[in-house]
Amino acid sequence: MAEVVLATCADYPHGDEDAALLTAALSAGGVPARWQVWDDPAASWSGALTVLRCTWDYTLRREDFLAWAGTLTRLANPVDVVVWNSDKTYLGDLAEAGVPVVPTTSARPGEPVRIPDDGEFVVKPSVGAGSRGAGRFGSEDHAAAHAHARSLHEAGRVVLVQPYLADVDTSGESALIYFDGSFSHAVRKGPMLPKGTAHTVHSHALFIAENITARSPSPAERRVGEQALRAIRERFGADLLYARIDLLPSPDGPVVVELELIEPSLFLIHSAGAAERFAAAIAARA
Repeated sequence: MAEVVLATCADYPHGDEDAALLTAALSAGGVPARWQVWDDPAASWSGALTVLRCTWDYTLRREDFLAWAGTLTRLANPVDVVVWNSDKTYLGDLAEAGVPVVPTTSARPGEPVRIPDDGEFVVKPSVGAGSRGAGRFGSEDHAAAHAHARSLHEAGRVVLVQPYLADVDTSGESALIYFDGSFSHAVRKGPMLPKGTAHTVHSHALFIAENITARSPSPAERRVGEQALRAIRERFGADLLYARIDLLPSPDGPVVVELELIEPSLFLIHSAGAAERFAAAIAARA
C-alpha cells in the first residue's frame, strides 16, 4: 500500500480533533500514514498520496498554497478543485448549474460594493475560512459595512455581500459530509455571527470556535446536497474523495452557503463509523 501523507499547517502539526480517529482507522486498514506541514521546506511528498486535511492557513497565502499544490503528482482533492474552491466566487458557477445558493454579489478591489438598503447582510472576503474577515450588518450599519468592505479591498480581497438568513439563529447551519460521492453524516453548526460582529481578515486565529452537534439532515437538505454533488461531478468528471456541503435555512428552503472541498473539518468524532468510512475511501485511492 502506498504511503498517505495528511497535509496540515504549522499551527496543527499533528492534525485536528479527528486526527487520532483517522490515523487509527487508516492503520487498521493497513494504510501507512503520517502528518506533514504543507509548507515545511524539508518535507517529502514524492510517491505519496497527499490528502489535504488541516491546511487552514492557506487563505493567508493562497498563491503560495496553489503553487505548492501544483507540484504534487497525487493530491486529494485534486489541484483543479483546490483552485476553483479556494475562491467563493464559485457560488456563481453553482447558481448557473441550478444549485440553490445564498444570493451573492461580488466586488473586486476598485469596484463599488453594493450594500443592501434594508435587512441584515454579511460582508466577507471571497478567499477566507472560519469566518475570518466576515461581518454581519444591518440597515443602520451602512457606514460600518462600507468601512469593513474597504478594509477587505485594502487587503487585496474580493468582497462578497450576502443577505443574512436569520433562521440560522434558531435552526443553525447544516454541514453534510460525503466520501467518494456517498453521504456519510451531518452536523449542526451553531450561528457564528452575532449581530454587530465584524471579524478582521488580519486576525491571528485560523478559525472561529464552532458549536457542533450531530444532526440528521432533512429530505430537502439531502436533495440540495445531491444537487451540489451532481454539479461538482459534472464540473470535474468524477466524485471527489471528500466534500462538505454547508447549508443555511431560507424562506425558500435550504441553500448552499459554502462548498468545503479543500481542508474541511469532517467532524468524524460526531458519527460512529465515519473515520472508518473516510479511511476506506482514502485506501481505495492509495
